[in-house]
This record gives sequence, C-alpha cells and structure tokens, in this order.
Amino acid sequence: MNDDIKEMLISRALAVRAWAYAPYSNYQVGAALLASSGKIYDGVNVENAAYPSTICAERTALVKAISEGERQFETLVVATENGGSPCGSCRQMLAEFGLDLTILIVNGEGKILQETSLKELLPMAFTPTSLK
Repeated sequence: MNDDIKEMLISRALAVRAWAYAPYSNYQVGAALLASSGKIYDGVNVENAAYPSTICAERTALVKAISEGERQFETLVVATENGGSPCGSCRQMLAEFGLDLTILIVNGEGKILQETSLKELLPMAFTPTSLK
C-alpha cells in the first residue's frame, strides 16, 4: 500500500468520526476499510441505551462492505482520540474474511500509533477453517 492510499484512508477514518453516535461514552470511533476491489467503506460506532446493542465502527464498515458484495479486504484504519485498538468482537468478525488484513491504529491527529495485522491482533483465531 502506497503512502497516498494510506493517507486517504486515515483522512477518511478521521473525518467520519464526526458522524459517530456516542452519547454515552463520548468515545467517537471512525473506520475506513479498503476492499481488494479498491473501494473504501467507512463506518462509525453507534451506541444504544441497551449497551450490548451498540455496534463498533469497524463492524459497521465491514457490514457495509459485505452488504455490497465484498469479501476480500486489504487495510483497515481505526481512528479514535487516543488510538484505541479494535475490540475482540471486531477482530473476530474481521477474521471471518482473512487474517492478513493490515490494520492501522491512529489517534485524533491522524498519527499512526500502530501498524499491524489482524493475525497479530488475534493469535490462534477461530476462522472458517476451524469448522472443518
């Protein structure tokens, strides 16, 4: 992935944070997911008074992409004020589509705090091959 694409993904994740619905935690998260097709899907966290019904930005972006027929992904950027990492549920949902996903974790200024892979964030992942 070249620097221009990386910067575009970071900018997108930072920009969509403003759309987050986070009245309870005030922790706005934005995500930008690059599909292998070249299309970018963004997402934000959407909280709910019934807390378990909340959905994270990463899963929002993933569900948008899946609903449009995407199944292969290259890179995910997650933007929070303090550089928070994807939660376990997000990691598991992403693992369904491959562990080689590059993940960039950025803070509110767009500084990359960590560049890693899903495989590193979710060792010993339970994936579709685990069911065979």
